[in-house]
Amino acid sequence: MHSTSRSRIFSCLAPEGVPRRSRSIVLAANSCWYITNFRLGLARALRDAGYSPVAVAPPDPAGEARLAELGIEFEPLHVDRAGLNPIAELGLLLRIRRLLKRLRPAAYLGFTVKPNIYGALAASSLGIPVVANVSGLGTAFIRAGLLQRLVTALYRIAFRSAATVFFENPDDQRLFLERRIVRAGQARLLPGAGIDLDRFAPTALPSGAPIFLMIARLLGDKGVREFVEAAHSLRPQLPEARFQLLGGVDEGNRTAVSRVELQGWIEAGVIEYLGETSDVRPSIAGASAIVLPSYREGLPRSLLEGAAMGRPLIATDVPGCRELVDDGVNGFLCAARDSRSLAQAMKRFAALPEGERAAMGAASRRKAEERFDEGIVVDAYLDALARVRPN
Repeated sequence: MHSTSRSRIFSCLAPEGVPRRSRSIVLAANSCWYITNFRLGLARALRDAGYSPVAVAPPDPAGEARLAELGIEFEPLHVDRAGLNPIAELGLLLRIRRLLKRLRPAAYLGFTVKPNIYGALAASSLGIPVVANVSGLGTAFIRAGLLQRLVTALYRIAFRSAATVFFENPDDQRLFLERRIVRAGQARLLPGAGIDLDRFAPTALPSGAPIFLMIARLLGDKGVREFVEAAHSLRPQLPEARFQLLGGVDEGNRTAVSRVELQGWIEAGVIEYLGETSDVRPSIAGASAIVLPSYREGLPRSLLEGAAMGRPLIATDVPGCRELVDDGVNGFLCAARDSRSLAQAMKRFAALPEGERAAMGAASRRKAEERFDEGIVVDAYLDALARVRPN
């Protein structure tokens, strides 16, 4: 975008003064599912602290009903996660700004790429404090090129006035600092979204042949195809082993696995597809190990939930995943984009006696207790809000 065009766009977004005092806090993401699965604990804590959380995301009847049960206000906002049309993107920016101008919240909490970028721009133009969360870099950063350069430039502009920018792993934080997208005084590190250690309580590992469970949206960048290829290669060697896949088809994503491709895997008997669920705990309780061969993560929820429930973890040695897996202690690391490396890690786990598997699971639970309690995340957000808004 030419600098002249950019200045014209942002000239219409001039600050209109600091908003009136309010106790409402906007939590915005590219899906209601993200908020209800990853940020309900934070929303509850904000409510308990005397704030009025407002969830902003695309419409989702099931998610909206869940928020309503908890007394959390919901405001619909259509977000085309994969869209790149400049006119449509400008429209999203202006829609967020109109919404924030009407709500006049005490602060704007952004999650996921577009709500982070456009929400920060809109909120800053209205004098609303911004607390952003880079919960993962997404496809744009995994795949280098023009899109990565564009997103980098947009992040740099959007975060210029942000009060705090949270990161979920040190690699992402270092990258944003090195590229001067954020300043050192803005950046803070979080243990992901944290985990409710009471809700995700440890359970005993199943005995017998291993049950490998991958929980993820069905995206290429999550390593779904590598998981299926590894399962296929291990079938002759581990005929009793089971390979389960839990997660929804997300055909709006650029790297999505198609329904036809998924159906082919099911019919070939390579994997057991468990569909989608609002409660992953029964599936985790039935698994021997949680697997995530992702290309890059913020701090993956599936591994965090598995660790809290005392499951050994098998994941790629990439930012986000490596923060949760101590190789040989609570699981195994493997190379990204490499189904053979993943298969070798899964085979190593299958060869372990049940006592060693249980010891790995216990190590996962200890790690979750020591470093990833949801309370740490809640305290960090309350502190960030206290810094931008006097009591």
